[in-house]
Amino acid sequence: MRTKPPSATTGKLPAASTTHSNGKLHPRNRHQGRYDFARLLLADPGLGAFLSINPHGEAGIDFADAAAVKSLNRALLQDCYDIQAWDIPEHNLCPPVPGRADYVHYLADLLAGSNRGKIPKKTGVQVLDIGTGANLIYPLIACSEYGWQFVAADINPASLANAQAILDANPKLAQRIALRLQPSANAVFKGIVGDDEWFDLSMCNPPFHTSLAEAREGTRRKWENLGKATSEAQSSLNFGGQDAELWCPGGELAFIQRMIKESAQIATRCFWFTTLVSKSASLPGIYAALQQAKVHEQKTITMTQGQKQSRLVAWTFLNPAQQAAWAKLRW
Repeated sequence: MRTKPPSATTGKLPAASTTHSNGKLHPRNRHQGRYDFARLLLADPGLGAFLSINPHGEAGIDFADAAAVKSLNRALLQDCYDIQAWDIPEHNLCPPVPGRADYVHYLADLLAGSNRGKIPKKTGVQVLDIGTGANLIYPLIACSEYGWQFVAADINPASLANAQAILDANPKLAQRIALRLQPSANAVFKGIVGDDEWFDLSMCNPPFHTSLAEAREGTRRKWENLGKATSEAQSSLNFGGQDAELWCPGGELAFIQRMIKESAQIATRCFWFTTLVSKSASLPGIYAALQQAKVHEQKTITMTQGQKQSRLVAWTFLNPAQQAAWAKLRW
């Protein structure tokens, strides 16, 4: 849908709006409680090769085994979202499906907050996924849950080729998801957003490490937390992820600051710009960049899945009157 919204004017940055989760998954998240491995085996019998029974008689997998984690994700996507033949190349980032689904559901809440408490009709929502990766995880979940339309962008042609293979196996979703190659390593929105396009949301899970060495150190800590010897960590770079997925100069802060700066150049073309923020230490620099960009409104949502905590930061350049006009025109 390409209904042009009203023009926006920038304003002073108000006090930040912060929402905290209750330490649990979003209420609409399908992945509450323990994994039902009996059900998942019906969806993907191949998962059985990785299952083991602990001393308490409970089924589980070794989360340090990349193949096991990928098999679990494949079963979850097929069982919960009817995603067929999902796969990623070896060494690519294997995303935890429950946490990725949380981002999608909080985005739906964000839209509802701008639409009198109602999630907009699915045919009227256009989303841009920055750095979609070979796994294509956000468009797959969001299209399945809400029927949104997506532009999924990435800088890696091989990642997009794998994403296309997933879409080829899921033709109904392929009708809603367009893949685009980002031609420049120094750009976020430039080269992706067309002159006649408007997005209701943009989303991103940026690379969070500042260097390859930092990424390796992160891997070492993960192995130690799982009770594995350091020598095992040295034999593998990470739990999955190509360089562009894991690190960039300056890490997530530099990437998000660049994203904010570019968003000001297309201020009227997207209602809510959003990004995940892995490190709380990045927030002061992000807030400073938002103030410099003169966004009209910002929100921070803290999400918790088990022991892992992340944040969703959202901003818009539209004032309340322009937000209402956008909703009326597009939703």
